[in-house]
Amino acid sequence: MSQDRTDPPVAVIFDIDGVVIDSPHERAWREALTSAADQARFTSAFYQAHVAGKPRLDGAQAILAAFAASDTPEAYAARKQMGLQRLIAAGAFSAFQDALRLLIRLRQAEVPIAAASSSKNANAMLEQITVPPYGTLRTLFTANLCGQDQRRGKPDPAIFLAAAAALEQPPGTSVVVEDAPAGIQAARAGGMAALGVARHNDAAGLWAAGANRVVSSLDDIAVAALRALPSTKEPR
Repeated sequence: MSQDRTDPPVAVIFDIDGVVIDSPHERAWREALTSAADQARFTSAFYQAHVAGKPRLDGAQAILAAFAASDTPEAYAARKQMGLQRLIAAGAFSAFQDALRLLIRLRQAEVPIAAASSSKNANAMLEQITVPPYGTLRTLFTANLCGQDQRRGKPDPAIFLAAAAALEQPPGTSVVVEDAPAGIQAARAGGMAALGVARHNDAAGLWAAGANRVVSSLDDIAVAALRALPSTKEPR
């Protein structure tokens, strides 16, 4: 399907972990804690609110500070990374089917799409998921910025601004799809619209972060609605 000339231009930038891929990041962070009590306190709600979307050391610092754990961020982050690599090698991840359907609809509508995750492990997962006839999930995207070093992590908008530039689209006509408050804040700080994906009954936190719209499934958003989202001046 070709783009209708009357359609407003838009580019869509996707976070990966928690939006496109059901990744083992949360599990790896939890299992890297040395205290069973801390592991029990490390809930999905805590992960989404305080860790998801942040660079590795920032995530480690947030967890250790919250649990007053006697560990260094560097050592904790290294254990988490080793555990994560084992989980990825074991195939302990999958693509969210609603995300795949939306990505394919966007490709068919000739909407440029970018993958933008600060995780240096995202590409290893994207490359293992096939999406006929596009090849792998990694090659489905028009641009891929996963794992690239940025000057600062979310909620700084650097990675999303770089993604918009890679798609040759101004921030003002770009939409970021995110599942974490830090990512929503980054999108809005960069002058972009933000679509929140509340997969964990956490819509309130995404609205509070400034999302223009929040859905529980990406099946609930049409391509036309995504095109219109940048014109939304305030969250609704």
